[in-house]
Amino acid sequence: MNLPAHRQWHLAGGRVLDLEDGVLMAIVNVTPDSFSDGGRHSGTDAAVAHALACVEEGAHILDIGGESSRPGATEVTAAEEQDRVLPVIEALVRQTDAIISIDTYRAETAQLAIAAGAHIINDVHGAQREPDIAAVAARTGAGLCLMHTGRGREKLPDLVADQRHFLSRSLEIAASAGVAREAIVLDPGFGFAKDAAEDLELMVRFAELHVFGYPLLAGTSRKRFIGGMTGRTVAAERDVGTAATTVYLRQQGASIFRVHNVANNRDALAVANAILKDEKRLSSKPDLQP
Repeated sequence: MNLPAHRQWHLAGGRVLDLEDGVLMAIVNVTPDSFSDGGRHSGTDAAVAHALACVEEGAHILDIGGESSRPGATEVTAAEEQDRVLPVIEALVRQTDAIISIDTYRAETAQLAIAAGAHIINDVHGAQREPDIAAVAARTGAGLCLMHTGRGREKLPDLVADQRHFLSRSLEIAASAGVAREAIVLDPGFGFAKDAAEDLELMVRFAELHVFGYPLLAGTSRKRFIGGMTGRTVAAERDVGTAATTVYLRQQGASIFRVHNVANNRDALAVANAILKDEKRLSSKPDLQP
């Protein structure tokens, strides 16, 4: 498997995250309308309490978002987004040493979030909606997650070819802005303008994405295609199915797992890592067969 050359993620504030054994990114939606947990953590206090609980369960990264990215969600203004996320980031910086990510496509929100103490910019538009967001990452030294999406454009017929087409443009934007290679990870965007069959194919062909040479983030948590496979129509009931995808995608070389249920996926990641390490041990043993 052609794994990325760098197994550390360089972030704002001089932080460096070791990706060797995989890391968990906890989803903290400060929104009233997210597809899975909209409204549960929409206030600052509730969001902070949830984030701190995720740290206790084993989260390495807290991904703070102030605008739902579900299909059909109402777009909020930059001011509304910032009013939701900045107090949460400021409170978390005072209470935990966990790495903080801002889930936004807006350059202004990203700049303010990093100034408030965040370390990562997680852009679901892959720096293609507001390319200045890449300049923010370069200027602040923030980690930058570039996600693939098929929304608002014509996709190529082959799923992986479309990943290469879209993410290559995102990487060009980041490089032109001066973002360090070690600051970048890629997300293939499960569920973003992809039907259930495409999401499943993306899982099966996930290892092909190592052609980019960057660490890969997997965001399958509670997605509709898991519901289709398990028969779980309620998003919050898809955590076991999500953990199964974590095991499989870890075996395919995923480094970061963006999840709702941290505890379940911590155990899933531990199992996957144990399998991978024993595979490596067994493959290195001399052949004792006559």
